[in-house]
Amino acid sequence: MPIAIAIALLVLGSIIFHLVSPWWKTPIASNWGSIDTALDVTLWICAVAFIVLNLFMAYALWKYRHKPGNRAHYEPENASLEKRLTFWTAIGIAGMLAPGLIAWSQYVNVPKDAAVVEATGQQWQWSFRFPGPDGVLGTASVKHITPDNSLGINPRDPFGRDDVVVETNELHLPVGKPVKVVLRSKDVLHDFYVPQFRAKMDLVPGIVTYFWMTPTKAGTYEILCAELCGVGHHEMRGTVVVEPQQAFDQWLGEQVTFGEIMASASPSSISAILASADSCTTPTRGRLD
Repeated sequence: MPIAIAIALLVLGSIIFHLVSPWWKTPIASNWGSIDTALDVTLWICAVAFIVLNLFMAYALWKYRHKPGNRAHYEPENASLEKRLTFWTAIGIAGMLAPGLIAWSQYVNVPKDAAVVEATGQQWQWSFRFPGPDGVLGTASVKHITPDNSLGINPRDPFGRDDVVVETNELHLPVGKPVKVVLRSKDVLHDFYVPQFRAKMDLVPGIVTYFWMTPTKAGTYEILCAELCGVGHHEMRGTVVVEPQQAFDQWLGEQVTFGEIMASASPSSISAILASADSCTTPTRGRLD
């Protein structure tokens, strides 16, 4: 009996805690309302299962508690009950999976008019790259990385000379415009995550990952690394500023291009950059070796 009461109080306390909890989702600032919907569906299905199963267990403990003269009925198998439990469990799992699969299908199918920005992670900072007027990001590889070429842009690739390089933790994006976020890692596994965008994706060494989203609300949001990446993981933070197109264009015009970095580098640095390109095979466009 005390255990039945404790279980019922646990259910009641969980419901009250959820209703008065200060920890709610941050206001959404992107087009990914479908991800919120998938999370809400999962929450409600799990909540119903939690409440029903625990209250049933409390009821069973109360109803079938030991009484003098009562004998338990031994029933090792119940095919009908097992079929019903399997059916409703399958319905619940399908209900949780379907919204997520629909959202994922949209998440990785990038619109043709989406702009491109590359986010590169390393222990423990972010760097960014935008294509220049040609609209194409130059190829890149860790083999090209030098002190003056921190993103490993291929100096022999003409598409990379006009790429805009942002070597700070601050990223700017125009509001209301879809953008494909290409992700690379220079060392270990990282994860690009902006809670208000409902967008996150792993950065996997050796390959390129991506997602897309449309910022819908101007403001300043925090970029987090959502993958444990070493002792400085907690310090791997950045900022994304969502602003009108005119302000974004002005900010982008103030950044340096890879060609300008090459032009200002010392002769020895240029030689090292070019030597890195000559010593390895040029990777496929967009690939990180």
